[in-house]
Amino acid sequence: MVVTRSRFITTVAPVTGVADAERVVADVRRRYWDARHNCSAMVTGVLGDQARSSDDGEPSGTAGVPMLEVLRRRDLTDVVVVVTRYFGGVKLGAGGLVRAYSTSVSETLDRATLVHRAELTRVDVSAPHADAGQIDNALRQWAQHHGATFDDPEYGSAVGFTLWVPQDAVDLLRAELAATSGGALAPVVGGTRVVDVPVA
Repeated sequence: MVVTRSRFITTVAPVTGVADAERVVADVRRRYWDARHNCSAMVTGVLGDQARSSDDGEPSGTAGVPMLEVLRRRDLTDVVVVVTRYFGGVKLGAGGLVRAYSTSVSETLDRATLVHRAELTRVDVSAPHADAGQIDNALRQWAQHHGATFDDPEYGSAVGFTLWVPQDAVDLLRAELAATSGGALAPVVGGTRVVDVPVA
């Protein structure tokens, strides 16, 4: 994005915590070492309770805080954003800086793919090759409507399907699978892990 000859480059990355976010900021600083400013904002923690921002030499409150406000308004967490500014020789003033930095973040997030981080339960299903197409379609359709994710099938003597399912939907999947397979297939329920689920 170019504003009055200053060029703004926005980097957004998912992170696992503050240390990971700081690593991303350091990487961006190395990549754009010749830029005048690399301003940053991050929100981390399950509840988004850890937040930091940096104006990196811009007047206080004109870059990092407006960037952070964009993340907060969108209820995002476990994310860091860095806006790199190559100064174009024309001062933008406080209001102009706030608009430029917040707009740069907003426009980038508008193009980003958002994910919802959820604790999901592993469910494995094994189907004969003859039934795999029908089972694959049924499981994918079910996953789309129940906040589940679907790993790539594994082909061996049978076809193995792995889904990551909200705990309260495991019984619904069991019923769906029984109905689809005429009772021939039963899911094997495994452990849980945190999984990134695309936001519909």
